[in-house]
Amino acid sequence: MCQGLSSISSCCLERAKGIKARLRILLQKSKKTCQSVRANKKDKARSRPSSEEAKKWRQSLDKMLSHKHGLAAFRTFLRSEYSEENIEFWLACEDYKKIRSTAKRTSKAKMIYLEFIETDAPKEINIDYETKDSTRNLLQRPTSSSFDEAQSKIYNLMEKDSYARFLRSEVYLNLTRQTERAASHSESNKQSET
Repeated sequence: MCQGLSSISSCCLERAKGIKARLRILLQKSKKTCQSVRANKKDKARSRPSSEEAKKWRQSLDKMLSHKHGLAAFRTFLRSEYSEENIEFWLACEDYKKIRSTAKRTSKAKMIYLEFIETDAPKEINIDYETKDSTRNLLQRPTSSSFDEAQSKIYNLMEKDSYARFLRSEVYLNLTRQTERAASHSESNKQSET
């Protein structure tokens, strides 16, 4: 007949208890890992723009730049065309406009001028001499609008040239295809769950 646990040595019982505890820990870790993987997949799906959002970027450069994924995609495209300095300058000007402190504004204005506008600057933008000269003069007493003229010229350049090419680029077309595929994949998963 069954003699029960009393016939097993205490050493074996202790080892069995230890194995049981380790298995419980491994199972808990496995569950947490599965939950983490599911959460990461959901986060990744949320971090992509929807197909509708990506398609809205066709409406205007402003629409695209106001969306974090649109801005990131446009930057990637400009980087591939070796003209990232335009968006960097535009963004630096947007940040500059928010500065309230006169000392910080003066410092940032000088940095922007030396990095983007000065002749042979490391990231020199393509603006005419009159705009460069006007901007340099405005920086004698920097205001929040000191770069408006240069920023407007760069915005117009991006809008007429880079933005149009971006909308025809593989970067944008792949993004809209990916988001459409992700949306249809997500939709088919929802239907299979019901």
